[in-house]
Amino acid sequence: MLFKEPINLNLKDADVVYYPNFFNSELSNYYFKTLLKNIEWQQDTITLFGKTHLQPRLTALYANNNLPYSYSNIIMYPKTFNQELAQIKETIEKLLDVSFTSCLANLYRNGQDSNGWHADDEKELGQHPIIASVTFGIERIFHLKHKNESNHKAKIILQNGSLLVMKGSTQKYWLHQLPKTNKDIGERINLTFRIIT
Repeated sequence: MLFKEPINLNLKDADVVYYPNFFNSELSNYYFKTLLKNIEWQQDTITLFGKTHLQPRLTALYANNNLPYSYSNIIMYPKTFNQELAQIKETIEKLLDVSFTSCLANLYRNGQDSNGWHADDEKELGQHPIIASVTFGIERIFHLKHKNESNHKAKIILQNGSLLVMKGSTQKYWLHQLPKTNKDIGERINLTFRIIT
């Protein structure tokens, strides 16, 4: 598989590497169309500041074990990896020499679907979680900011077929988000592979 040279974001207290065009456009478009149709998408409710809302995106959890994943008072129970998710997982595992157990899939239907500031630091992910995030579909801007030092921040455009890897102490010291946009844009699928124990 051919892809452009990885870009190390060189962030303080973090290890974040971006692989543009990790999957070529033809394969990325195939995965997008297939996953859009075959993933069992759901929309959970989320409670923030005492108010309950529908989550501003659709999600699904897949795994090779039966371990649930919980965040923001939502508990998700996994389905078995389908063929495409297993293929994508195996490709990333070969690059990183890591065995992922789970994939949290997100479908952002338009520019108003989003994900607010957070860290993937749930106890199920361990002390130094590794998150491999794949984008298929419309590109979106991804923001990062240091939890303790406001002058340390970054943003990157996550392109169709790209892979973003966050590991080491990234989740301990950094927050990330996918903000809303008023642009009239289409759908994006984000697959976040992780190890849940």
